[in-house]
Amino acid sequence: MKKVYRLILFILLFFSCEKRIDFPINTTDPILSVDASVETGQFPFVVLTRSVGYFSRITPEILSSSMVDNAIVSIDDGEKNIVLKKQMRLLPGDLKLIYYTCDTAELNNIMTGKEGRKYQLRISWNTQLYEATTTIPTIKKTLDSLWWIKAPLTPDTSSKIILKAKFTDPPFFGDYVRYFTKANSEPFFPGINSAFDDLFVNGTTYEIDIPKGVDKNLNEEMLNEQFFRRGDTITVKLSAIDKATYDFWRTTEYTYRVAGNPFSSPIKILGNISNGALGYFGGYANQFKSIIIPPL
Repeated sequence: MKKVYRLILFILLFFSCEKRIDFPINTTDPILSVDASVETGQFPFVVLTRSVGYFSRITPEILSSSMVDNAIVSIDDGEKNIVLKKQMRLLPGDLKLIYYTCDTAELNNIMTGKEGRKYQLRISWNTQLYEATTTIPTIKKTLDSLWWIKAPLTPDTSSKIILKAKFTDPPFFGDYVRYFTKANSEPFFPGINSAFDDLFVNGTTYEIDIPKGVDKNLNEEMLNEQFFRRGDTITVKLSAIDKATYDFWRTTEYTYRVAGNPFSSPIKILGNISNGALGYFGGYANQFKSIIIPPL
């Protein structure tokens, strides 16, 4: 009984000595975040946002209000240097998307992506200059064919299918790609793991499954649904990318997959924007292949 009393006394003393400790949370100035790309046959496309606080609650309204609309953005492809024009697109819910691209009203201020060409991005914002360089590689790895099989472990009445593809990778290491899929009238979405190197497939012809690309704004249950379905018209977009673009998406997608896992190893997202900005500037050399899946 005396042991019980001593334990109760200890607990009372412990809580009576408890002291409230407040940790001040320092705030910092917003950091520029860059999402910029140039693709074969397409205009450059640049979205700029200001970073939000680590403990901030992220909502569509906050993301919309973080758009940067007062930057000067230019791109140099070695032949000419053009200034991109700010554009705005209204989204559902009175939200807005602000981006920078070519001004089609000025024919001398137009640029489209070309294979084998190097591009330099310059952004002037808040008296700071940010720069990045990318290359649109020449397509070497090829997407040869697409076909489909019934998804395993599903009933005969299921419409789920697995898309399969054959690729040919050329000799010599250093071919980096990123893939996207489009089902019917949907936009192109990247796979959960969309960026790949040729470390294990260099110089071979190989076959792999192509999981359906996903909109990462969906809930977790819908993200896990990576099957296509009977009746779908599917287009696969395979993009040759340089190593910096591959490193950015490899580290970004790894961070996305392990978010909330206390046993995962921390990893730094590898961007290529100078002066401490976040994000990347990437070039894409695209090839497309489509297949129609017959309905049940």
